[in-house]
Amino acid sequence: MKTALSILTLALLVAGTAQAAPDEYQSAPQRRTVMEKDWGPWLGPFRARLVPSLMQDFGERYLYAPANAALPAPRPGERRVVFLGDSITDRWNLAASFPGKPYINRGIGSQVTAQMLLRFHQDVVALHPRAVVILAGINDVQGFMQQETPEQIESNWEAMADLADAHDIKLVFGSILPVNNYTKAASNVVKERKPEELAALNAWLRAFCARRGYGYADYHTALVDRNGLMAAAYTQDGVHPLDNGYAVMAPIAERAIDQVLQKK
Repeated sequence: MKTALSILTLALLVAGTAQAAPDEYQSAPQRRTVMEKDWGPWLGPFRARLVPSLMQDFGERYLYAPANAALPAPRPGERRVVFLGDSITDRWNLAASFPGKPYINRGIGSQVTAQMLLRFHQDVVALHPRAVVILAGINDVQGFMQQETPEQIESNWEAMADLADAHDIKLVFGSILPVNNYTKAASNVVKERKPEELAALNAWLRAFCARRGYGYADYHTALVDRNGLMAAAYTQDGVHPLDNGYAVMAPIAERAIDQVLQKK
């Protein structure tokens, strides 16, 4: 697998460092050379399989394209809501948490905010929801798919908000969830997703929502323990909630959705 990763990395470097001939004008400077990180025995192979596909469709818009095409238009008076996010949303059984509600799951595991921004038109706007619930940012902090500064994460949140506003879609942002390292499966989680960075991003997001009049679903406060980490009862891997964690999150999301839909 290391050989496969080396070949993939070399191919990307060769493609990425091509320069114009000496007599041809080129504005951009030469691309940097980046050494691939060892992501371990599970994430490493997963990333190696994923990268060639992302080179064709970084937003992974192909994943929900068939479901979107098959989805009928909202019925008159329907309060359709799209939940957009990464694996935390992808694993959320919305039908179980919100029985009878026309809530649509558009979560994709391992995605970062830049990818969600790319697919926002297809997976949100084109579905004509009354509201969208965005839960994103934890993978940006880890840097698994793309290295992002806090300012870049915030600008991606803002760009998605601008798109929602432009299409008269009410907006709820979910806070980034706390993480923990209480189990063997979670041993590297806190090191890669520092709680102080998550707290700073949530503080910015809360203020942004207040300034713009968006809903803010504060999952973090409801799931955090006295150590500032996700309570052990709510997760096994330190990142993804168990069913009891989603049971805590559901009414928080529902209240935020109701609040924004009541606004004119």
